[in-house]
Amino acid sequence: MEFVMPIKDVNHIRKIKAYLKKRSFRDYLLFVFEINTGLRINELLAIKVEQVWDGETPREFIESTSDKTSSIYLNTKIRSAIKQYMLQSTLSSEDYLFITKNGTSPITRQQAYRIINKAAREIGIHDKIGIHTLRKTFGYHAYKKGIAISLIRDIYGHSSTSETLHYIGIDKKESTTIKVDVNL
Repeated sequence: MEFVMPIKDVNHIRKIKAYLKKRSFRDYLLFVFEINTGLRINELLAIKVEQVWDGETPREFIESTSDKTSSIYLNTKIRSAIKQYMLQSTLSSEDYLFITKNGTSPITRQQAYRIINKAAREIGIHDKIGIHTLRKTFGYHAYKKGIAISLIRDIYGHSSTSETLHYIGIDKKESTTIKVDVNL
């Protein structure tokens, strides 16, 4: 497995979102969901509609399938994407959220990789992009916005903060400006 980096440039994130939204609401939701939760790809692809949609509106939390976290918050970006996706889809509550276009099973890790990699190439990112790029993007931006590295470490299930800092592409030697925005 090659080492991939997070998408650090917010403009690249916006461009990927715009590109995916034009192509497929499912693919757009996949990207938005992953960069806002940091879930493992196998957990993400296993989500069923009933876990995120009550039939009329998106849920605020979903139960985690891992032992590390009991529930995962779905922020307004994710809930908005879920609502857009569900209002234009014909999925039932028992269906996988990221279902194949012609089947009843979820898309594969490989298909998720192809979706993300193609989007990155289309908007001009030429760095190594993999499925972990999205998980790392979540951690990188959470850290930059002031989320404690210990919390990010726990979300990832890492044994040390140095492992987490390395994973999200933070060099200990580089000067880091962290924005703690309580915004009361």
